[in-house]
Amino acid sequence: MTTQTTSQAQTQRQSSEQLQTLMQAGQISGSLSFNGLMSKEDEEMSRSALSTFKAKEEEIEKKKLEVKERVQAQLGRIEEETRRLATIREELEALTDPMKKEVSVVRKKIDSVNKELKPLGQTCQKKEREYKEALDAFNEKNKEKVQLITRLMELVSESEKMRMKKLEELSKSYQIASKVLGADLLVILIRCWFTWMVDSEAKPFNGSVGCVLHQIIAFLALVIGPSFCA
Repeated sequence: MTTQTTSQAQTQRQSSEQLQTLMQAGQISGSLSFNGLMSKEDEEMSRSALSTFKAKEEEIEKKKLEVKERVQAQLGRIEEETRRLATIREELEALTDPMKKEVSVVRKKIDSVNKELKPLGQTCQKKEREYKEALDAFNEKNKEKVQLITRLMELVSESEKMRMKKLEELSKSYQIASKVLGADLLVILIRCWFTWMVDSEAKPFNGSVGCVLHQIIAFLALVIGPSFCA
C-alpha cells in the first residue's frame, strides 16, 4: 500500500509538471498566435503535451480504481475473519474439559512414578560415571599398547635395515680387501702370529689371541690360497 501511494504521488507530480509545461506552451502559442507567428513545432508540442497529460490522468484513475477494489476486497476478508475469530473465541470460552477427572488420576500416577524414578536415575548416573571411567582407562591403555606395538615394529624395521646395510658394507669391504691385499695380508698375519709366539713364549695355539690369529690365517689361506698359488 505504501509503495502504491508513493507511485501515485510521483505520477501526480509528473502530471503537474507536464500541465505547467502545457500552460507555458499555451501562453507561448497564444502569444505567437496573437502575433501571427506560431510555428508547426509549437502546435505539435502542444498536442503531444495534451495527449500525455490525458493518458497520465487515465492511468491514475485506473490505478485508483484498482487500489480501491483491492482495499474493498481486503476489508471484506478482514470482516469475515473477524467474525470467524469471534466465533472461535465464543467456543473456547464455552469449552470445558470432559476428561478432567481422568487427567487428575493420571497426573497423580505420574507424580508417583517420578518419585520412584529419581533414585533410579541417581543410581544410573553413578553407574554411568563408573563405566565411563573404566572405559576411558581401557581406551587409554589400549592406545598406549598400540603406540608401543607401532614403536616396536619401527625399531625392528630400523634394526633390520641397519644390519642389512652393515652386512652389505662388510661384504664390500671384504671384497675390496681380498682384491687389494691378497697374499700380503696372509704373510703379515703369519709374521704377527710368529712374533706373538716368540714374545709370549707360549705354545702356538694357546691363548685367545693365538686362537684368533690361527683362525684368521686358516680362513685367509683357504680363501686366498688358491689364487696365491695360481
